[in-house]
Amino acid sequence: MSKLNFGLAIAVFIGLIVWVSTYVVNETELAIKFKLGEIVEVTREPGLHVKIPLINNIRKFDKRILTLDTPAEPYLTSEKKNVIVDSFVKWRIIEPRLYYTSTQGDERKAVTRMVSIINDEMKSQFGSKTIRQVISGERAEIMQVVKDNADKKTRDLGIELVDVRIKKVELPSDISDSVFQRMIKERATVAKSFRSSGEEIAKGIRANAERQRTEILAEAYRKSEEIRGDGDASAASIYAEAFGKDKEFYSFYRSMNAYKNSFGNSSDVLVVEPKSEFFRYFNNASGKQ
Repeated sequence: MSKLNFGLAIAVFIGLIVWVSTYVVNETELAIKFKLGEIVEVTREPGLHVKIPLINNIRKFDKRILTLDTPAEPYLTSEKKNVIVDSFVKWRIIEPRLYYTSTQGDERKAVTRMVSIINDEMKSQFGSKTIRQVISGERAEIMQVVKDNADKKTRDLGIELVDVRIKKVELPSDISDSVFQRMIKERATVAKSFRSSGEEIAKGIRANAERQRTEILAEAYRKSEEIRGDGDASAASIYAEAFGKDKEFYSFYRSMNAYKNSFGNSSDVLVVEPKSEFFRYFNNASGKQ
C-alpha cells in the first residue's frame, strides 16, 4: 500500500472516530445524553459536544415556544348550558430530563397530557361562570386562571405553559337565538330610554326657546311703541310749531290734502253742502266765508 493511500485511510478513520464521538446541538435544541439507556447529561448550550460511541446515545428536543391548537370542546356553564370553546396553547420544554421520564420523549403523549389538563381546568372555570360572563368581558381572567392552574400541573411533565388563549366562543343554535333575542330586547329598552330622555330634553329646549321668543317679541313691541310714541309726539310738536308760525297756510295745506284724498278716484261720490266748511277754499281763495 502506498504512503498516500495509507495516509488517506488514516484520515478517513480519524474522521469516522470524530463523527461517531461527537454531536451537534443547534440553538433551537436541547439534548439528552444517555449511557446504556440511563440519562447522564442534559445539554442546553449549542455547539459541538463529545460522546462515547456505542455507550452514549443522544435525543434532541425543540426548546422553542411551540403552539398547540386544542380541538373545539363543549363546556357547561353555571347555568348548565353548553358553550363551544376553540383555543390554543403556547408551551415549551424547560426540564428535558423530567419531560423524557414522564412522556418517553414522545411529543404526542405530552400533547395528550396537556390537553387533558387544560380541559379539566376549562371545565372548572366555565362551570363557575354564566354565559354572559363568558361572552362579554371575563375571557382574559378565565384564561389567566386556566393558564396558572394548568401550568402548575404541566411542570410535573417538564413543560411550561407560556400562554392559553381563546380563539372563539360559540353557542349552540338554540341558545344563540335566545341570547340574540334577549340582546335585541335589551338594546330596544336602552334605545327607548334614550329616546324618552331625548324627548324630555327637546321639550325643555322648545319651551325655553318659545319663552325667549315671547320675551323678545314683547320687548320689541314695547320698544316699537315707545319709538312710535316718541315719533308721534315729535310729529305733533313739529305740526304745532308749524301751525303756530302760519295758521292760514297750515289750514290751506290740510284742506288740499283732504281734497286730494277725497277726489283721488273718478268713481268717488261726495255729498255735502256747497257752502260747507269743507269747500271754503273752492268758494274763496282766501278761505273766508
